[in-house]
Amino acid sequence: MARILLLYDSRGGLTEQLADSIAQGAADAGADCIRRRIDDATIPDLLAADGIIVGSPNWSGMTGKLKDWFDYSGDLWERGDLAGKAGAVFTAGYSRSGGTEATLLQLLHLLFAHGMVIVGLPWTDTMRRAGSYYGATAHGSITDDDRAQGRALGARVAEVASKLRAPASG
Repeated sequence: MARILLLYDSRGGLTEQLADSIAQGAADAGADCIRRRIDDATIPDLLAADGIIVGSPNWSGMTGKLKDWFDYSGDLWERGDLAGKAGAVFTAGYSRSGGTEATLLQLLHLLFAHGMVIVGLPWTDTMRRAGSYYGATAHGSITDDDRAQGRALGARVAEVASKLRAPASG
């Protein structure tokens, strides 16, 4: 069973609501999903995970608190401790045109820097009106389409992390 770390900052509650659906998708795919708000997360949480899904409210980019927390993961970067693990991102905000893709790309940059294997969402017809292939999103409120997108992302990361996970020695 893959262990997925669902790591996020949430200020107004939208990001946390989207995280609920992502956690459900990971669990439905058979993963052990560990949820951590950024205030409660530790570096050992990152190390123990087979896959990491990172979320931030869309505040014209990721929150400063999340960026600051990741700034202290430099030792992991230098050692390559997260390289080869599955990674994905999500964001929620109140404006459709408020920079959602910029936030997703900033979050993805953190994962790329660590050498992670990025998991996105395949194109669906729903994406004509909501969502992104970069990661799960929500605008203004959490819709059924957003929840479905979140569950799909959680399940995809769980499946990819299971495939990438090194077999136990012994």
